Amino acid sequence: MRYLAIDLGQKRTGLAVGDDETGIASPLGVINTAGEDERLRQLGLAIDEQGPGALVLGVPLNMDGSDSPGVTQAKALAEKLQARFGLTVHLVDERLTSAAADEQMAQTGLTRGQKKARRDALAAAAILRNFLATQRRGD
Repeated sequence: MRYLAIDLGQKRTGLAVGDDETGIASPLGVINTAGEDERLRQLGLAIDEQGPGALVLGVPLNMDGSDSPGVTQAKALAEKLQARFGLTVHLVDERLTSAAADEQMAQTGLTRGQKKARRDALAAAAILRNFLATQRRGD
């Protein structure tokens, strides 16, 4: 199955695509908006373009596993996406995915601005890789 992963942010929302057959997750891009309606519209365009069978949405848990303030926003978005697009939305722990993205870019020679522009899509790919690995293990 093909998946579209979403790393929800206040201003930037990262996207990645992948599938459970190959286990490969690739960064797709970033939606730059703080507006919920515009974010949903752009997510709809990505869904139409990529044709996923399901969505994977990162949930920002605290390091101790408790809910952070962003969990409520992520769950609300999951409900809206499922209702609007009729796709299953898998909620996935996104702890340390931004740190993994930063580490991945550390030796690239990119400027701070270039890294910032890519970070959220790379974090979405990390979320999707974690989800696909969990699926393969049968967790």
